[in-house]
Amino acid sequence: MRELSRQTDPQLMVQTYSQRVRKVLPTDAFLALSRRGLEAPRYRITRSSLWDEPINPWKQPDRLPIFDRGLLGRLIYGDEPVIIDDLQIEPDDPAASFLAGNRSLVAVPVYDSGVALNMTILLKKEAAAFNPEELPERVWMGNLFGRATQNLVLSEEVRRAYDMVDRELKVVGDIQRSLLPTTLPTIPTLDLAATYQTSQRAGGDYYDFFPLPGGQWGVLIADVSGHGTPAAVLMAVTHSIAHTLADPKGPPSRLLSFVNRRLAAAYTTDNGSFVTAFYGVYDPSNRRLTFSNAGHPPPRVRQANGDSVVPLHAHPGLPLGIDPQETYEDFSADLSPGDTLVLYTDGITEARAPVGDLLGTTRFDDILSRCTGSAAEIAAQALAAVGRFTEGGPITDDRTLLVAKVS
Repeated sequence: MRELSRQTDPQLMVQTYSQRVRKVLPTDAFLALSRRGLEAPRYRITRSSLWDEPINPWKQPDRLPIFDRGLLGRLIYGDEPVIIDDLQIEPDDPAASFLAGNRSLVAVPVYDSGVALNMTILLKKEAAAFNPEELPERVWMGNLFGRATQNLVLSEEVRRAYDMVDRELKVVGDIQRSLLPTTLPTIPTLDLAATYQTSQRAGGDYYDFFPLPGGQWGVLIADVSGHGTPAAVLMAVTHSIAHTLADPKGPPSRLLSFVNRRLAAAYTTDNGSFVTAFYGVYDPSNRRLTFSNAGHPPPRVRQANGDSVVPLHAHPGLPLGIDPQETYEDFSADLSPGDTLVLYTDGITEARAPVGDLLGTTRFDDILSRCTGSAAEIAAQALAAVGRFTEGGPITDDRTLLVAKVS
């Protein structure tokens, strides 16, 4: 059992088990049968003591002989343990060569979902060589080992499937990150920094910058409901829609309404997905931010004196993609030199401590009030504080942080 517990390859596990069991319960020959994936009366011989070279039934199924009649077919489709004390082989039995020279046979079914999908055949040259009283124990041992082997096979299949999915998710994640700005724009009077962390390979957070007429800049941050690939796909759709607005001029509410109508019309109505978003237009000439909110957490403003952090309040409309008729309002705020504007997704404030508490906006504001330096330094300090709060626990939701320090 110690040796079996070390095995990770089902083929090696079966070989190890067979070698040990034959020492404890010696036989003159053995066979293994399988009808997995075959229609009655077809079956395969998967192992035989007559073979000089073992065949791996999981990796080399094409090398295994298939039969559709004979004694072995009747046994495996009989679904019952059987002892034959005087084995008589019909001359035209297709498996006669595997049974020849033996007088006793034990058939041990290995059940899966109540059906003998596999069977072990033990053979001896003398007649009546198997003790009927040992049959229950043989069935018991064979099925316990069969279940352990099948679990190992399934574990390997799950691992391969996981690796394949993980590779695909990595590609999705790479594509999704390619939609984010590769470099931050140079915006007069603003020092910018951005951080982006996903809870899985791909995420649903999105941020973007749009150059506008008159030297103004649009700043968009959004968060798709859910996680993983579905969220990443909808994030890509949101990106595409936001970039198809032909005329970028106009109030921020116009962009949110445009994206909302198209999401609701074609992408979110039937699956319950939605996107929270905050879009602001910054004018460097007067440091004014005009903005509109679609159900997104309100940004925080760390005021120049550093003593207080206040939310950038706006009446939030519904998240994008819920109601195509939803309207969004515009608001404005005048920023001062030394102010720090912090846009974020709820993965920040919903970060969870080991004891179960959420970070929340009160703790987040306290963190921001103690952050100093450039925008990049403030972002790094804030994320480090969030990490200390969670004690390095796993990221359960995507976390995006945009920091704009006003100069």
